[in-house]
Amino acid sequence: MDFELNKEQEAIRTAARDFARGEFDREVALEHERNHTFPKEIWKKACELGFIGIHFPEAYGGQDYGILENALVVEEFCRQDSGFGVAVSLADFASELILRFGTEEQKQAYLIPLTEGRMISCGGFTEPDHGSDITLMNTTAVRNGDGWVINGTKTFITNGTIGDYVSLLCQTDPDASPSYRGQSVILVERGTPGFTDADVGDKMGIKMTSTGELSFNNVRVPASNLIGEENRGFYQVLEFFDESRIEIAAQALGIAQGAFDRALAYTKERKQFGKKLAQFQATQHKLADMATKIETARLMVYKAAWNYDQGRIDPKLTSMAKMYAARTAVEVADEAIQLHGGYGYMLEYEVERFYRDAKIMEIYEGTREIQKNTIASSLLGRL
Repeated sequence: MDFELNKEQEAIRTAARDFARGEFDREVALEHERNHTFPKEIWKKACELGFIGIHFPEAYGGQDYGILENALVVEEFCRQDSGFGVAVSLADFASELILRFGTEEQKQAYLIPLTEGRMISCGGFTEPDHGSDITLMNTTAVRNGDGWVINGTKTFITNGTIGDYVSLLCQTDPDASPSYRGQSVILVERGTPGFTDADVGDKMGIKMTSTGELSFNNVRVPASNLIGEENRGFYQVLEFFDESRIEIAAQALGIAQGAFDRALAYTKERKQFGKKLAQFQATQHKLADMATKIETARLMVYKAAWNYDQGRIDPKLTSMAKMYAARTAVEVADEAIQLHGGYGYMLEYEVERFYRDAKIMEIYEGTREIQKNTIASSLLGRL
């Protein structure tokens, strides 16, 4: 058992850290925050340096690394700046559905442009009436001649207003019982007649990340836009979640570490009652608890990523990593604000933004309650 990163992984982490430190300017971040805009120029630079799609094969523009290497990049990006980190690392969101299940033509057409900074992807799973419950889909796709006709609405879609295409989970067999056995994933490009989007409005955090509502009104796409097998979409999406939840856990880990870094630096400089904050035992205990939680989360996230790279899918482990890392991000960011006092509540002190961005980690890609359901189901089996 070896808990050390190899030299190549260390180099990737260092490169990601150096890039983030050089490009993630705080004033630029605040400008994007206020305007709710996606940092396109930084995203393009990240693509040029091979950070986006690093876990794709070289044939599709990637670096042929694994989920662990991708997690290292995501962690460093979010550690430097939670807003930039989340927005940039999710630019290829849900593209793994094409990578794992798509045809060669789909991979060539949609994965290479992602890594080159010419396309942004998104995944259409959540619906207004069902939320985290993807066993039920009101969005339908009906086979008509040599194509599909799609109708329905998706909401809270990451990259919803900027994505060039969406991998859409639809009900393709209305008679399937249970209904999720009749779901399929179908690719829909932006600009297809009948496909419209709207921003969901102001959010608590991740303001650089587009979150949209997608509407489909008799949208017709070719039959060849089916991703994977017909009526196997639910199972494909579940497998994708086992991968994507590791990435979200890495985001949470980076946010926790970033908030801790700032709190640690502040307590070493700030004086109260004639002493530095770091000299008070109460402060030291807070820092010790924060560091312990972060290290525990890191071990879980890295293990989940490593396990996936071994060709094993373990929903219990990925849900544990995602749930624990997300809770750690919220708790550490909260303590970071507390250690800053009133200054922590101010926008110019970054822990306020880290805190707001941390909370979504417990909600998207499955709420913490969904993660507990997955963990419990694995422990209990069929009752």
